[in-house]
Formats: sequence, C-alpha cells, structure tokens
Amino acid sequence: MEPTIFKFVLRYSLREQVLLLVLTIASFPFFYLLLYLPKVIVNEAIDADASAFPVEVAGVELGQIEYLLALCGMFLGLVLVNGGFKYFLNVYRGVVGERMLRRLRYDLFVRMLRFPLPRFRRTSQGELVATIVAETDPLGGYIGDSIALPVFQGGMLITLLIFMFIEDPILGLAAIALYPVQMWLIPKLQKKLNARKKERIRLARALSERIGEVVTGIREIHTHDTSRLERADYTERVGEIYRVRVLIYRLKFFIKFANNFIAQITPFFFYSIGGYLVIQGDLTFGSLVAVIAAYEKLADPWKELLNFYQVKEDAKGKYELLLESFQVSGMLDQEQLDAEPDTRVPLTGALVATNLDLKEEDESETTFPGGLSLNAELPATLAIVGGPGSGCDRLAHIVAGLKRPSTGTLVAGTTDLLAAPEAVTGRQVAYVGPETSLFSGTLRDNLLYSLKHRPTKDADYDESGRARWDRLRTESGRAGNSVLDIRANWIDYAGAGVEDLESMNARAIEVLSIVDMDDDIYQLGLQSDIDPSDAPELASGVLEARKMLRIRLADLNVAHLIDPFDRDAYNVNMTVAENLLFGTPKDRTFDPEDLAGNAHVRKVLVDLGLMDDFVDIGRQVAAVMVDLFADVAPGSELFEQFSFISAEDLPEFRSMLARTESDSVGDLGDDDRTMFLSLTFKLVPARHRLGFIDEPMQRRVVLARRRFSEGFGADETAIEFFDAERYNSSVSILDNILFGRLAYGRQRSAARIGEVIAEVVDTLGLRRLVMECGLDYSVGIAGSRLTAVQRQKLAIARAVLKRPDVLVIDRATAALDAASQTRILDNLLKEFGSRGLIWVVHRASLAENFGEIIVLEGGKVVEQGTFAKLNRPGTVFHEMALAG
Repeated sequence: MEPTIFKFVLRYSLREQVLLLVLTIASFPFFYLLLYLPKVIVNEAIDADASAFPVEVAGVELGQIEYLLALCGMFLGLVLVNGGFKYFLNVYRGVVGERMLRRLRYDLFVRMLRFPLPRFRRTSQGELVATIVAETDPLGGYIGDSIALPVFQGGMLITLLIFMFIEDPILGLAAIALYPVQMWLIPKLQKKLNARKKERIRLARALSERIGEVVTGIREIHTHDTSRLERADYTERVGEIYRVRVLIYRLKFFIKFANNFIAQITPFFFYSIGGYLVIQGDLTFGSLVAVIAAYEKLADPWKELLNFYQVKEDAKGKYELLLESFQVSGMLDQEQLDAEPDTRVPLTGALVATNLDLKEEDESETTFPGGLSLNAELPATLAIVGGPGSGCDRLAHIVAGLKRPSTGTLVAGTTDLLAAPEAVTGRQVAYVGPETSLFSGTLRDNLLYSLKHRPTKDADYDESGRARWDRLRTESGRAGNSVLDIRANWIDYAGAGVEDLESMNARAIEVLSIVDMDDDIYQLGLQSDIDPSDAPELASGVLEARKMLRIRLADLNVAHLIDPFDRDAYNVNMTVAENLLFGTPKDRTFDPEDLAGNAHVRKVLVDLGLMDDFVDIGRQVAAVMVDLFADVAPGSELFEQFSFISAEDLPEFRSMLARTESDSVGDLGDDDRTMFLSLTFKLVPARHRLGFIDEPMQRRVVLARRRFSEGFGADETAIEFFDAERYNSSVSILDNILFGRLAYGRQRSAARIGEVIAEVVDTLGLRRLVMECGLDYSVGIAGSRLTAVQRQKLAIARAVLKRPDVLVIDRATAALDAASQTRILDNLLKEFGSRGLIWVVHRASLAENFGEIIVLEGGKVVEQGTFAKLNRPGTVFHEMALAG
C-alpha cells in the first residue's frame, strides 16, 4: 500500500485528477464574469444616464431597456455555464471518488487474503469487516475532492478576492482580515479532533470484536449465566465510545462556532467602512453592492476549504489506521496468489524438508528450537504421529501451503512447495483440519468450491446482457478490480476427472459415499422441494413410489402407521386448519397460524353454520387448558407437548374467559371470536383426544373443505391442493411419497416407514435422483443447518473431489464415531492408493494401515519407519500407541 493517501490518489487517479484540474481552471473566467456582470448591469444599464443611449454592442445599437435585457440574458447564460461546470465537476469527482474507494476496498480485501493464518487468530472478523466496509467509506469522498475541490474552491476564493481588491483595496483587506486567525486556530483544534476520532475508531473496532465473540460464544453465556457480565462489559465499552463521541461533538461544534463567529464579524467592516466610502463619494453604490454580493459568495468557498481541511485530516488519520491494520509481515506474495503455471507437474518423488522453522511469528526461539527435516517418498501413505506441542499441525500447514516458514525448504519431486504459487498448492495439494469452514449456499456449492479456480466457460448472455457485462468489466478494470465474470462457469470438470455436469453429479455422490455421507445426502434429498417441471423424471417416479408405498405397507400389515390424504375423508392426524385447507398455502394469508383472521375462511364457516360452533369449541378448549395448566411452571415441557396456549398467553386467555363468562357466543367481540377460533384450528383429534372434533363435526369440516376449494376454481396461486395423481411442489419429496401423516402415538413408526420408503426408492431406482436433490440442500450461514459431523465430512469430500496429488488430513476425523472413522480411513486409503495421503492421526494406533509413519516431538522427527518397525518396546511410537 502507498505510505500516504495522497500518494495513493496520485498513483491511481492522476489522469482523472488532471482532467478535473483543467476543467476547474477553465471555469474561473466564467465565474469572474458572473461576479463582474451585476456591477455592469447596475452602473451601465440601470443607473446610467439616459443620454448615454443608444449603445453599440457587436455592431447593433441598443436602447437602455434593450441593453438591460441583453446584459440580463448574458447573466442568465453565465449562470447556466457556471452551473454546468459545477454539475459536471461534482459528478465526475463523485465517480472518481467511488472508483478509487472501490479500488481501495479491493486492495484491502486482497491483502486480507494474503494474511498469514496466525494473523486471523489475533484479528477478529468484526474488525476486518468494519475496517474494509465502514472505515473506508469516508475516504471515497475525500479522494474525489483531494485535488479538484481545493483548487476549485481556492480558485473561486482568489477570484472573489481579486474582484474585491480591484473594486476597493480597503474592503478587500477587510474581507481577509480575520483569515490568519482562523488559519492559526482551526488546525490546532482539528489536531485534537483527529486524535479523538482515531480513539473512537479503535474503540469501535474493539466493540465489533467483542460482539463477534459474544455471538460465537452465545451458548457459553447461557450455559454459565454470564449475561450480566457481558452486559456490564458492553456498557463499559459503549460508555467509553460515548465519552469520546461527546468530546468529538464539543470540538467539532466549537470549530463550527469559531468559524461562524469570525465570518459574521467581517460584514461589520463592510457596512461601516463601505458605507463611509459611499457617503464620501470614494466608492460607487454599485461597487459596494457588488463587493457585498461577492463577500456573500466568498463565505462558501472559504467554508468549503475549512471543511476540506477537516476531511483531509480525518482521511489522513483513517488511512494511517488502515496501514497499521493491513501492513502485515509474512504476507503471501501477490505473485504466488496470481501466478498460473504453464503445465501441471505431478507432485511425485522425494518429499524433502530441510530445517523447517515451525514457530509462529510471535513465539519465542525456545518453542521449537532448531528446524525440522525429513525425507519421504511420494506417492505414499504417511501417518504423522505426535502429541500436543509436537508440531504435527504446523508441518501439515506447511505441506499444504497454508504456512510459509521463515527458514527452511520443502521440495516434492522437482517442485519447491514453499515458492510454488497457490495454483499448485491449492490444486495439487488438499488440506482438511479439525475445524472446517463452509459458505452460505447449497451443499453442491460447497462441494464444488474446491474446483472453482478460474472461469472455464463464458456465461451465456443475450445482446443486452453482453453489453452490460462489457460495461461492468471495463469499469472494474478502471477501478483495479478483478475482470473475471462471477456469472461464468467456474467449475473445473477436468480437475475432478469428469466431462460435464451429469458426470460431475455422479462423481460428487461417489465422493460423498467415500466420506460416509451418502445416507445424509439421501435424507437431505428427501427433505428437499422440487419443481416437477424441472425434474419430470423424479416427479413421475415419486408418484409411482407413492402408489408402491401403499401396496408395501399393506403387504407388511403396517398400513395403519400412515393416515393418508383423502379428499373425501377427515384426517385425524392433522389440525382442523390443515383439514380445511387440504393443501399447502402459497399465500401467507392462508398460513394455518393466521387462518382465523382470513376473510374467505370466515365466510365459508359462516355460510355453513360452523362459525359459532368453532368459536364455542375454542372457548371450551381455552377453559380446559387454563384449568389444566394453571399450576404448571412456565418453563415446563408440557406446554410444548400438550397445550395450545403458551405460558405467556395463558393469563390473557384466563382474563378473556372471565370477562366473557356470561356472554353467549354471538355476543363475543370480533377479537375474542378470532382468538377462540384460532384454538379450534389447532386441534388434532388423534393427538389431543378432547372429543370436540367428533365424527359429525369431521363430516362438516370435509364439507367446508369442498366449499373452501370451490372458491378458488382452477387457480392454485394461493393454495396447492393435495391430489393423489399430482406432485405437490410446495412440500418435500418425502411428504409427496407419504401423501399422508404418520399416525400419532405409534412407537418407531417414523423409523419403520423410513425403511419401507428406502426399499421403495431403491426398487424404483430413485435413490441417485433423490441424492442429487440433496446436493441442492441449503447449508445455511457457515453450514449452520448441518451437524458438526456432516460439516467435517463435507470438508473431506470437497478436498477429495479435486483429485489432489497429495491429501493432507490433520486430525479431521477426531470428532467422528469410531465406525465412521474406520470407514472413511479405509475408503481414503483405497482412493489414494496411487497418490499421496499424509494423515496427522489423533491416535497412534490408527497409523497401522499406513505405509510409513513419521513421529514428531518438539518440532523434530524422532522416528520414521513402518508400523512393524516402530511398534516395538522402547520406541516413542510404541509408548504413544499404548497411551491410546
């Protein structure tokens, strides 16, 4: 980064700044004429002697009125010209500022990508986000104004002063008499203000960091009841920010007060001295009016210059803080980030490490004295064994290119891994550690992430889309940003050993099977929604599975485990609201939770005489619930399992029942009726067994269902109704196969039905199609919708998919159960039989199946050999194996 913001401006926007400067200077003559012309209008047209007319202008004789109108026309033209200059200069300054701000943010983002890994342990996510996004924002305005604005406003100021001195030197001196005072006072105050602003930024960064820690550790806060501690800590931090901000306000507004006070003193000199000169006949009235008008305009550029000085000092301080944060030692060279090798050289042959320094930047020399050296052959399966502090994880980071040691060499065959660009280490080496990171998006997005090194095929644009992309790419180039198209196809099919998307899907599922995640993907696929028009083969297969499931359940005598959807029958395992809808709402107004207030539903109930009955049932339900749960503690699980009414709402219903005790159903207010009606809609006869929804009432609800659906005709934009012959795109694949509800209270019914569905899916050959749907499952922010085990397995699969020459596993399976560990280990040993597999094992006994074992202690190789050679009494490895 440039050492000062001004050098940054000159390096990347010199041409634009020169253009702004030229246009700014070109505007000054027009501005001077705009100042001079009012004097001419007053003295030569309005206040002139009539005998002086007609006058000749450009060969045309003009009388006094014509001359006045001509001068006024010229004045209007000059107003337009000066306004045009200001408009263009302001807009172009804004464009230049935003372009440079975009460049600065991009440069900071790239520098962050080059940070050494230990830096991220000392710098919080919140601080980096605030620095790149929020703290850089004011710099854009300054960059656009850095040269043009002071020249423009300074030029206007000088032009105004020249005009005033020409009209009367005494008034000119009066206009600038107090400028030296401002030029002495303001910088001193601004220096104090800048110091406070820097302090505020540092405090805000620390607060962002702390908030990020609280979000990450929210479980610990609730587990240990430390919310009071965190609130006190937060109060202390925002209190410090408050104190600094108050000081900033005091200084800022004192500066403004001082400027305004000094600015208001100068008119005193004009009115007193100028008036005296006019009375004495030493100054014309027109000149005094022109000078006063010029002074009124003088205040604006002087104010702008003072504001610019404040902004400049503020920007200077912010840029210095950016330098402190982003001038980091040990950063990855830009060339290593960008370089693209001409050919791919396999990482085979001797893997030789010589005197590798395993220490982190801030560690003492005694942490890992000396350096690590080793010699092994690739391809091979290598197990690295070591206890805490042995340096195993550091060695894994170095081999994977995640850490660049300060001393030593590491060569694989003919490739220097420490000097190799990321195009080599990021494609031919893969690393999976005990902690993994996923990105918002689908499971497929995260799985294929390891193959997205660069665009492999341009995006398909129509003519207007292509023109738009060309404009965006041109502007990106001007801003020094990437000119690669994010909408292009980035997937490196060849890197995965496939040719197209279909074969990629097959390979993805195969890789997920290697990491023991195939059943997870299948289950996620069952929970997915599909559009039958996009996947007609799967939709048709699901309808076939729906029919076959009924047959299989009957054959197995377990058909009673599902209460199927039947348009002419009431489903006792659904709520009253769901029975009435008999479909999936697409319009939020038909959400079962809000159905009691829906106008169409209420009309159907009124037309069929169900409204008062439903309200009465709801009233009875409320009475039962209030009575049953009167003495139940608010936090009890019983509320969630059996009550329609939450602990928070219970007092409200108790009060409502007491208030309406003597009222008939017809006398209830609309709000009370709606609340009682909402309780009826939540009843599930098979679960709640309160007897309110008996068979006659069920038949009436089915009748209401028909009337309700008739109101929509063929329109299914609000609700997609259940139809045994159609796929319902608003529910999951699993629900489409079930086409019903599990019977309530049947033990292991879900597991038993799941087994039968799996049998049906396999019989129809649908499993792969379902798993492909699972690839489109949204993993949530940072993979939050997946379990920790699923995230870890997915990270291993992502590494395997890109077919690296060397896969480095750093205790990545430690959190998995023993059976999964064994399956994944066996699968990976088979998958990488002809490639390199380096595994930092969390238990020494796991090293038995590896071709060679390397034992580390204190950052040095203490033993190396086969399992048979090292697993004998007296060896370090044997002691570790006995310890587990």
